[in-house]
Amino acid sequence: MFGNAFHGGGSAQASQAGADVRYNLDISLEEAYRGKTAKIKFTTLVSCTSCKGSGGEAGSRPTNCTACYGRGKTRYQQGFFTIERTCATCGGAGQTISKPCRPCNGSGRARKEKNLEVKIPAGVDEGTRIRVTHEGEAGLRGAPSGDLYVFLNVKPHNLFKRQGADILCKVPIQMVVAAIGGEIEVPTIDGSQANVKIPVGTQAGQQFRLKGKGMSVLRTTGRGDMIIEAKVETPVSLSKKQRELLEEFAQLGKGEKNSPESQGFFAKVKVFFDDIGK
Repeated sequence: MFGNAFHGGGSAQASQAGADVRYNLDISLEEAYRGKTAKIKFTTLVSCTSCKGSGGEAGSRPTNCTACYGRGKTRYQQGFFTIERTCATCGGAGQTISKPCRPCNGSGRARKEKNLEVKIPAGVDEGTRIRVTHEGEAGLRGAPSGDLYVFLNVKPHNLFKRQGADILCKVPIQMVVAAIGGEIEVPTIDGSQANVKIPVGTQAGQQFRLKGKGMSVLRTTGRGDMIIEAKVETPVSLSKKQRELLEEFAQLGKGEKNSPESQGFFAKVKVFFDDIGK
């Protein structure tokens, strides 16, 4: 659910800064459209309540480490090279404490469950990263805290597929409606419904665009479009009467130019076989 990324730095204070924390959050497409305030819970290192992050018992004050003189690092010469290492005496803190805090063993922090509210803006997409400053791990002995990074995963939707700021919805359309035209009602991401006019002779895969009915656009008041893609549905489980009517329709259609794609395809097939026979 979450992970750490450790800070680097030159000073003792920077080297003891708390690590950043990663939290993966699943949200629905509707939540990505509207935005939300998410309540999250995770375990991390927080400032010790006993010593208030100082690492020492009451009345005990840290003093500069005598081994590294407060730098948190020691250096020594090896031939032409200068080697720098974290001070073994103070652990890189640059200071030592004569009476360390017992509950946190002088680190100034303890592991605890943390509850936060994170604001998810409208229009976020898969992989969006939200940074919450100073809500990562507490630093050692009062050093700065790391940050919390919330990574968003938008779950697949049963009806809609996101395409940038647009939304694609594949809608089954009865064969008769596709042939003679009509009107259908479709759901939209904002929870309302929209009417879509189906023109005469609509083909499978034909698309219709509804302006401003798509996703919210991040950090703007705009919205993308909704794209309706027709899925012309072949009727099944026909009654005897329905079958007879369709057979009659097929007979009436012979020789007519009301199936241009089929006629074009079979014309190409004829040319193909004619070329092979030459």
